[in-house]
Amino acid sequence: MASNCPQVTAEDAQRPLFAGVDLGGTGIKIGLVDDRGSTIGATRIPTDQERGPEDAMGRMAATIKELLESEKIDPTELMAVGLGTPGTMDIPAGMILAPPNLPAWRNFPVRDELSKACQCPVAYANDAAAAAYGEFWIGTGQQFNSIVLLTLGTGVGGGIIIGDMSIDGENSHGAECGHILIESGPEARMCSCGQAGHLEAYASATAVVKRTREALQTDATSSLHQRLEGQQELTTLILYEEASRGDDLSRRIVMETADYLALGIVSLVHTIDPGIVVLGGAMTFGGNDAELGREFIERIRSQFRKQTFPVLADQTTIDFAGLGSSAGYIGAAGIARLMYKRAE
Repeated sequence: MASNCPQVTAEDAQRPLFAGVDLGGTGIKIGLVDDRGSTIGATRIPTDQERGPEDAMGRMAATIKELLESEKIDPTELMAVGLGTPGTMDIPAGMILAPPNLPAWRNFPVRDELSKACQCPVAYANDAAAAAYGEFWIGTGQQFNSIVLLTLGTGVGGGIIIGDMSIDGENSHGAECGHILIESGPEARMCSCGQAGHLEAYASATAVVKRTREALQTDATSSLHQRLEGQQELTTLILYEEASRGDDLSRRIVMETADYLALGIVSLVHTIDPGIVVLGGAMTFGGNDAELGREFIERIRSQFRKQTFPVLADQTTIDFAGLGSSAGYIGAAGIARLMYKRAE
């Protein structure tokens, strides 16, 4: 889904300025953001995780410096940097502990080391929490006081923002929304974390592909068979394309995924009562720009309304994210902005 993040020139940017860093397993998105959340400049560099975190810290700092130079911004105008990383982590200590997709990054003090490299204060956050803050600050959730973000991709990430506070939890494991329980029976599906019955085991892209492969074993009529005979790898994009063309099995899988997400959203809303639940990530089946995406989210809304209290059914908004892949660095910069303003 396309990003709707606002852009601004360095000349028109409202000071103070902040940088946001969104660390992923394969790429690092870095952006310069002004006091209103508008992007001055942004870029992406490879993670090259096997080279280790020390190497990446230097490249992050060098990239921020290059962005400042390219926009002709004096480095003294950069007040703070925000860093979002995948878990596991110890947020108060600024440590990344044992991230599954960054095996060379175990027990590393990312916050303090990036601060040294940048010569600038660094705020540290879970990557999904950073994306949630981006949507809360200037994205789909900006009209609300509280937001739950679910990122639908290889896994199911989560972020919860209430007021200006990210719900990180006592052990930096707050907002692990993909690991709420939606099935407890003996046939509950196994999650990538090793536990059974979690939302991620049903509604992540990995799980959707697995469920589709299982369904194809008993359905010889699906057009997906033709796609796979051409040696194409089964992906949720192919599922989206075939569902959009009217393939019954593909469409059924998409709508079942909506049903599973609705189950998870009911539990989250009953616990948190947010103003809005936002769905982002790569697996939104076209989002608001596609008929299938609109049907997908309307199915979630309908199933949610059937299973919750009337006031929550009426008052809770469920919608797609609006910032696309920019949400992470924008939200990280926003969290750095919060840190800076609280210290003033």
